[in-house]
Amino acid sequence: MDILLLIIVGFIIGTVVITLGGGGAAFYLGILTTVFGLGPASAAATSLVTSFPSLLIGSYSYFRLHKIKLRIAWRMIIFAVPSVIVGSLLSPYIPEKIYQYIIGGILAILGIQTLFSKQNSGKKPNKWLAPVYGVISGLMVGIGGLSGGGPVVAGLLVMGTDMVTAAATSSLVLVVMTATGLVFHLSAGNVDWSVGLGLMAGAILGSFLAPVLLGKLDPQKFTKYIKPVLGVLLVVMGTFTAFK
Repeated sequence: MDILLLIIVGFIIGTVVITLGGGGAAFYLGILTTVFGLGPASAAATSLVTSFPSLLIGSYSYFRLHKIKLRIAWRMIIFAVPSVIVGSLLSPYIPEKIYQYIIGGILAILGIQTLFSKQNSGKKPNKWLAPVYGVISGLMVGIGGLSGGGPVVAGLLVMGTDMVTAAATSSLVLVVMTATGLVFHLSAGNVDWSVGLGLMAGAILGSFLAPVLLGKLDPQKFTKYIKPVLGVLLVVMGTFTAFK
């Protein structure tokens, strides 16, 4: 396996997804299965291992920049962690096709909400939405080995935060959820370290760059241009997941 290629791929994904507030596990999952030919179980475990260190570094960087809304983040985490555990325990019993429909539908709905929700930066975020999106993202981590970044970021945007705040706040939520999911996936011994270590190294480098980029961007303008892109991406990913 070309280690340089793995590092480059990890760097690109790590920079982009942390800038947008994701953990990148969904992207790693797709690359690991389609490009590197890993099986579903191995790809799920390896994707979480790959994304975790970069998430941790990115979250710490956002914390130092005072970009994280801690109260919203912990409100999501309280409901997300039990969902990760439940999802991990249920995943062996859920038929793959049913899982695809559920996750695909969730992603598509979140994308539509993101596209049509209005940013209300002057209003206090609806505190009751945080638990809902926390549960959804937690189930995605537990069942599918995804980082759950899509529901978290979409939820924060629907709640009225700007894109910079959503990206920063989601990083903390994803660190805790991914760590919880790792406990279950690592215990099965499905991690392909020959692929994971190279991707991880590149993602770590990207995680240092992402907060610096966000710190130089105007939150309102960044949200205006990126929010529609994120919404469309979620709808496309949801449709592809449901009907692949």
